[in-house]
Amino acid sequence: MKKIILLCSCLAFTLLTQGQTEDKKWNIGLHGGVTQYQGDLGNNFYKTDKAYYGFGGISVSRYLGRYFDLNFLASKGTIGYNDGTARSFNTDFNAVALNLRFNMTGSESILRPYVFAGVGAILFDKDLSFDKDLIDYALPTVGGGINIRLTDVITLNLQETFSFSNKDRRDGIDDNGKKDAYLSHMAGLTFNLGDKKDADNDGVGDRKDICANTPAGVSVDENGCPLDKDKDGVADYLDKCPDVAGLASLNGCPDLDKDGVTDSADKCPDTKSGTKVDATGCPMDTDNDGVENGIDNCPDVAGSASLNGCPDEDGDGVADNDDRCPTEKGTIENKGCPEIAKKDIERITYLGSKIFFENNSAKLKVGSLVQLDELLAIINKYDASNLTIEGHADSNGSDALNLELSQKRTESVKEYLTQKGIAETRITAIGFGETKPIATNSTVLGRAKNRRVELKMSY
Repeated sequence: MKKIILLCSCLAFTLLTQGQTEDKKWNIGLHGGVTQYQGDLGNNFYKTDKAYYGFGGISVSRYLGRYFDLNFLASKGTIGYNDGTARSFNTDFNAVALNLRFNMTGSESILRPYVFAGVGAILFDKDLSFDKDLIDYALPTVGGGINIRLTDVITLNLQETFSFSNKDRRDGIDDNGKKDAYLSHMAGLTFNLGDKKDADNDGVGDRKDICANTPAGVSVDENGCPLDKDKDGVADYLDKCPDVAGLASLNGCPDLDKDGVTDSADKCPDTKSGTKVDATGCPMDTDNDGVENGIDNCPDVAGSASLNGCPDEDGDGVADNDDRCPTEKGTIENKGCPEIAKKDIERITYLGSKIFFENNSAKLKVGSLVQLDELLAIINKYDASNLTIEGHADSNGSDALNLELSQKRTESVKEYLTQKGIAETRITAIGFGETKPIATNSTVLGRAKNRRVELKMSY
């Protein structure tokens, strides 16, 4: 029976070797404890008024998986029973056991309760004399316990083991009745062996490390990846806003209006999407005139809000970029230019009536050049103005011929003026032929009136 107890103890101690991992697959343990007997003489399981017998052992275990270990234990001690009467026995034993343990939690847990079962053999003798009469078998051994991880290498184990002998003879009574059984109470320290390969020294072995190049000192999760509390894809050690989800482009900080400026630094957090902003997150205003670039028609020069950010040097209500006369106060109707004097308008009209051409020709008569030179002076006086030349004909001849002739005559006037320095873009020449008569074509006087040139100046 002592051998059975020792075997059970050894088996139990084997189960104590815990905390192994895929990196540290081997474990050795040193164990000690006491045994109690149950058989034909009586029962002292969990009794404190009966004699205790001690044992010690050494174990070796092998990691099989997240929840399973295979353990081997060799132990030596004494098994016995003494109730203070003549009914007693004790015997020395040497034992070995092999057990399979199921851990209820993974190897990363500090507290690991477990159950186990196995088989063993007990040699009831001080010496290693392998006589079959001195050997009993523990079939089975079962029990449970808890392992408490002290460090990554050292584990404290507490365990209870029930061993059931295949014989009924170690207590001196073999009546083919109740077989001997033993209970061992054990405690021990076990030590994990092996080097965990951890290239980035983050505490997670390379075998499980999904992020094998984590910088030194960075806190990682169970997979070896840097912690990311807000789950935004930016690791906490790089995340300037680790407690709130944000954007990788902004170092993990949020940007509600998506303008590229983090909410914490954004003075205008509700900027319209697509608006260009400055470093403060507010709409960009390059010229600092209070009108954001998006609606500023003159973003590079300060202006007024009423003119969409453009300046008005002469204060006439027409922005300089639209003002035909930006240094001269004018009217909106004249595109920022002053009114053309009434006398000049009347003079232009008169000059137009004095422009004549050779008969059935677009060639200007020499006498008309004096009028055109005076017209030049008026045009230059209003250097932002435009001139429209309209040519008309009487009804003599075909419509097509009259239209062509009137167009050529206006172009002759335009050519003369441009040759004298007036920009071509300021002059429009239009021939109307006989389509706009101002008098009857049935008389010589009427036809003479219809053959005319009209001049109109505007801005």
